[in-house]
Amino acid sequence: MPYEFFHKRFPELAEKEIRRMILCPGTNVGTDDDLPAGDYHLVEMFCNDPGCDCRRVMFYVITPDTPPSEPLAVIAYGWESEEFYAKWLGFDDPKVLAELKGPVLNLGSPQSRYAGELLDLVNAIPLRDANYVERLKRHYRMFRDAVDGETAGRGKVGRGKTDWGSVDRQSATFQRERNQRKREFAATKHRRKKKRA
Repeated sequence: MPYEFFHKRFPELAEKEIRRMILCPGTNVGTDDDLPAGDYHLVEMFCNDPGCDCRRVMFYVITPDTPPSEPLAVIAYGWESEEFYAKWLGFDDPKVLAELKGPVLNLGSPQSRYAGELLDLVNAIPLRDANYVERLKRHYRMFRDAVDGETAGRGKVGRGKTDWGSVDRQSATFQRERNQRKREFAATKHRRKKKRA
């Protein structure tokens, strides 16, 4: 299943509806290590294989300071039941179904030393928000409609290909938003230091 960034097809909506987790200094997130304070963005990726209906998302977790090609974590999540994935896949191996449903760290993707903590945090906060999960489903359907609409009427469809180079060529809109958040975060840190002094 090749994946593509949602913002590549819907940059304005992706910028407006990106999910962020802002950790303030001293925040205890209940994990083993010390996840640094920061502004963590969940950049959505969906399967661009024509005709596929996997109903999954990959979260490419970055911060404004993260180089786009070096995510802190890549987390896979499927919102359907294990029964759905067993039927979709055509067999019911419990390990495979658990990987499809997730949330899990995506095997084969780059992961930082904080990946496990970010997985716990994503599972504890955004994925417990029913409105956010509904938003993911809406984004998935929009993305699938765009992918499948491109291939309609072409006859036999080949497998899609992920443009992994797009990681380094993020949309100008997305880059502007990241830079703005970085400036806001730096300004907030500066104001806090001034208040303490």
